[in-house]
Amino acid sequence: MQFRNEKVAGMAAMLTGVASFALMDAGLKVLTAVYPSAQVAALRGLCALPIVFLWALCSGGAAQLVRVRWPLHLVRGVLSVLMMITFTYALKELSLARTYSLFFVAPMLIAITSIFVLGEKVGRTQWIAIGVGFVGVLIVLKPDTAGFGWSGSLAVLGTALCYALSSTLVKIIGRTDSTQAMVFWMTCMLAIGATILAIPGWHPVEARHFLVMLGIAVTGALGQWGITYAFKHAPAASVAPLEYSGLAWVIVIDWLGWSTIPGWRTLCGAAVIIGSGVYLIRHEARRS
Repeated sequence: MQFRNEKVAGMAAMLTGVASFALMDAGLKVLTAVYPSAQVAALRGLCALPIVFLWALCSGGAAQLVRVRWPLHLVRGVLSVLMMITFTYALKELSLARTYSLFFVAPMLIAITSIFVLGEKVGRTQWIAIGVGFVGVLIVLKPDTAGFGWSGSLAVLGTALCYALSSTLVKIIGRTDSTQAMVFWMTCMLAIGATILAIPGWHPVEARHFLVMLGIAVTGALGQWGITYAFKHAPAASVAPLEYSGLAWVIVIDWLGWSTIPGWRTLCGAAVIIGSGVYLIRHEARRS
């Protein structure tokens, strides 16, 4: 009975975390209408850094933040900067629903990068699932209007690739370094790296956006807690597929905030991508 209660609590935490990240991304989209992508990425890191730092200190102490594998953290930090800049650019060019639909290709890219980085083997059924997932990407990508945003679509695919590489590195870094260290240094390097890139074109932050930035910090922290709690207290096969519930949230947010409703091609392609991703996640959970 206790295991079942923990499983339910983990699933609830995952849904809460995903909803929080959807709200955070909506806040980022608001900022992309005014500020350059690099600056929005910098603001994301700077807003989150104090909360992440306090959490890391309270949950594990300062020593764990120093005794880390610096070269791998540096690589992951560079990937986090690229990932957030491309993601914020995609948010500026695309709707939240289309951005999420394309980003859901990440589990397929993780499976592929694991072959080259970790030497893992991918079976025939997994390759079929990966292939079907990329068919879903092509369905979403096929232009249906003259103003189709190819640059934004390519940007979010770049985000998914950076995320896949970063997630693969986590499997290596996690063998020796704590979760707190991984989250803190990724956030810290994002804040520093994106700020350096954003300084030449930095726009003064308007007072009306301070509340948006506070919301980004709070929802980002809540989202990180929810996902961390979920994977700690419930089987991955039960909670990981719930990450796709984010699509439902962003469809509602698109409609309420920007009066945008995704087309049938985006929804059909997303369904194909999600189906492939769920299969890969459950296959990995069974193998683990």
